[in-house]
Amino acid sequence: MPDHIEVFLRTIISFSLLLVGARIIGKQTIAQMTMFDFVAAISLGAISANIAFNTNVKVPHTIIAFSIYVAIIFLISIISLKSRKGRKLLGGDPTIVIQNGKVLEQNMKKMRYTLDYLNQQLRERDVFNIEEVLHAMVETNGTLTVQKKPQFRSVTRQDLMIAVTPEQRLPIELIMDGEVIEKNLEQNKLTIPWLESELRKRNLTQQDVVYAVLADNGNMYVDTYRDHIHSPIDKE
Repeated sequence: MPDHIEVFLRTIISFSLLLVGARIIGKQTIAQMTMFDFVAAISLGAISANIAFNTNVKVPHTIIAFSIYVAIIFLISIISLKSRKGRKLLGGDPTIVIQNGKVLEQNMKKMRYTLDYLNQQLRERDVFNIEEVLHAMVETNGTLTVQKKPQFRSVTRQDLMIAVTPEQRLPIELIMDGEVIEKNLEQNKLTIPWLESELRKRNLTQQDVVYAVLADNGNMYVDTYRDHIHSPIDKE
């Protein structure tokens, strides 16, 4: 078999295995990148890359190695799910870097976490004055969680004793890219005639609409293909 055809086929196999492995492991590798998840992702990527272009390595051997890695990662994730001690061992514990408004230098030194990086993380959370912070901790995935002092927190409706209308559901997407999402209509006991009626109230048909979503308050947002904007700001 010519080398370029072999690499082509191996790449397809590699990509397919990576997708299957990701589906088996779940979303935690992307969404909650702990140290263990980082090592797992790097390892699976390296094995997949070898399947794709390293023609000196036999495909069955790399598939076996990949499968074993996925099985180990999946097993460890199950252990972490069932055991709190297992989660701590693999993911570690959050580390407090600010307590009662005081920076804990020793905790930061253990993590090799600098004041410059702390300030950067605070600015990313719209905190430009460290004096506003009551508590801050570095989570196991490396993100910084911040609790502001009471006087610097945003005012809520509850603070102002304002009545709140309960929200019973998420917004419902009705039309996406010009196509009616019939599954969403059925799940929420809505019908296509009802949708067409709502569009007629706006002098629209389904063919005019690129996106439509029903908010939890009953209002419908509709975006059409024709925006009637004569001078778009970002026209390429």
